[in-house]
Amino acid sequence: MRLLEYKGKELLNKYGVKIPRGAIVKSPEDVQTLKALKFPLFAKSQVPFAGRAKMGLVRRVDTIKDAENAARDYLGKVIQDYPIRKVLFEEGVNVAKELYISITLDRENRGYLMLASTEGGIDIEEVAKKSPEKIIRLYIDDYEGLRDYMIRGVAQKLGLEGSAAQDFVTVARAMYKVFTEYDAELVEINPLALTADGQLMALDVKVMIDDNSLFRHPDISVEDSDYTMEELEARKYGLHYVELTGYVGIMANGAGLTMATMDLVKEFGHEPADFLDVGGGASEDSVKEGLKMLLTDDRIKAVLVNIFGGITRCDEVAKGVVSALNEVKTNKPIFIRLKGTNEEEGKKILAEVGLKTYETAEEAMEALSKAITR
Repeated sequence: MRLLEYKGKELLNKYGVKIPRGAIVKSPEDVQTLKALKFPLFAKSQVPFAGRAKMGLVRRVDTIKDAENAARDYLGKVIQDYPIRKVLFEEGVNVAKELYISITLDRENRGYLMLASTEGGIDIEEVAKKSPEKIIRLYIDDYEGLRDYMIRGVAQKLGLEGSAAQDFVTVARAMYKVFTEYDAELVEINPLALTADGQLMALDVKVMIDDNSLFRHPDISVEDSDYTMEELEARKYGLHYVELTGYVGIMANGAGLTMATMDLVKEFGHEPADFLDVGGGASEDSVKEGLKMLLTDDRIKAVLVNIFGGITRCDEVAKGVVSALNEVKTNKPIFIRLKGTNEEEGKKILAEVGLKTYETAEEAMEALSKAITR
């Protein structure tokens, strides 16, 4: 799960990393809070992907009126299926040099890896491709941890001296602390700016954490992450949902069966539109809300429901399907395979509303494939 820029900066700033003065705006009316800042400011749409400037999602504002116009232009806009809910306004920084630093998982060596470079401000992949010699690598053993002498060695290779070198120690320590305490997969500052007055300041930040660890981090909200509106809605009902790019809606129970169902859709030459796992013990309400999401998705031409009931009761699933159809009027065909606990009861409930069930997922998928065009 990737956190929004401002949230990543908050975490690093808590441990001593300097960031530009700024404020978050959630509505055009909130721009009045920016009067305490020094103009010009930079309006930065809070979206969880790179290339914002090229998309026109970052701009300079010279007055409160400019800021209000930027907020109106950005807030509510949907980019790559992600709605802009917040805009970060920051003071400009007088940059003398841009650096790069990150800490990530090093699965091959079962530890962590710090990457640093004098080529900040551009993708590290581009640096690796064009100038691999400019990338500094520091392997961090999980047992030993990150020591100051290691950080000073990296600072020296970056050409940092005096207070800037000491600032770099603070930055690296903070990144390592965030990385280990927040179950992160990546903590990146790009660029890390060396300012004209010799300070180090994080201008842009990327933090990715394992969302399975969220229960340990009450200060992290999924609304500050890369979850889409649909994914956030699904979480309210205990559903595991990931939006994909296809047109066949999928609902199954259990991650393994859901992935196998996606494979089945591909095997028949079609493209899955989602990963939707209602989980073990799915209730009527959770099935209803999940199916409603698929039925109201304009991209989806047909829905494949594949349930193998152990803990999950087939009659509960059937009731959820019927409830969804009572609330959403649709002509989209639904193809259902039900097996397991209370299977006969479930099939009877579906038959009463005219829904056919299939003995195998392959049979259901074969019928679906004949009913739609690619």
